[in-house]
Amino acid sequence: MAINVNTVYRTVLLILNKEQRGYITPTEFAKIATQVQLEIFEEYFESLNQQLRVPDNDSEYADRIQNLDGSLSIFKTIANATHVSGGEFSSPANLYRLGSVIYNDENEVNRVQRNDLLYITMSPLTRPTVKYPLYLYENGLVKLRPATITSGISLSYVRKPLDVVWNFTATALTNYQYVYDPTGSVDFELAPSEQTNVINRILMYSGLVINNPEIIQVAAGQIQADQINSKS
Repeated sequence: MAINVNTVYRTVLLILNKEQRGYITPTEFAKIATQVQLEIFEEYFESLNQQLRVPDNDSEYADRIQNLDGSLSIFKTIANATHVSGGEFSSPANLYRLGSVIYNDENEVNRVQRNDLLYITMSPLTRPTVKYPLYLYENGLVKLRPATITSGISLSYVRKPLDVVWNFTATALTNYQYVYDPTGSVDFELAPSEQTNVINRILMYSGLVINNPEIIQVAAGQIQADQINSKS
């Protein structure tokens, strides 16, 4: 399930307008919402890295590693890599973090660093072959060794979240007010449990847009409290 973009926007407007604090347009909201979603998404990786360093628990619903991995699961995907030239393949435009490189749908290719490749290729025992290839990942390109491999490469990766969109219409019948249009709108791709976090973060940025320090302070305080609680 996702977080409904209309629910979030209406909630943000309700809070901002409660005491006539200000207003953000759908375009401003979409830009802020996209930035907030990306921030939360990026924090999943750091939180997962931190949790892997501490003892896990056996709780079915409170396992933080499992919950974080579940939050990332919607972004995990597999796609064929596009051959560019020689043994080079371009990665998908929506790739955020590369996971595995798979050859002919069955063999996972080992990744090496540029400074190790020379030593690996010099030895007949470790030199990459078509049956046991290696790859470099540089500048968005997957570079297979041997370079004679020009097909059969697929990538397992975590993709970037889609940009959030609150689509609308504005007609004379509504005095040219913004009317939500589900067609063309894009919800947040985050778990429903993140809704309060999303709203607080959007409010913090909205406080900057409308130049209201009180909104910034209250929202920032709530965000900090939630972060401390999630890591304690």
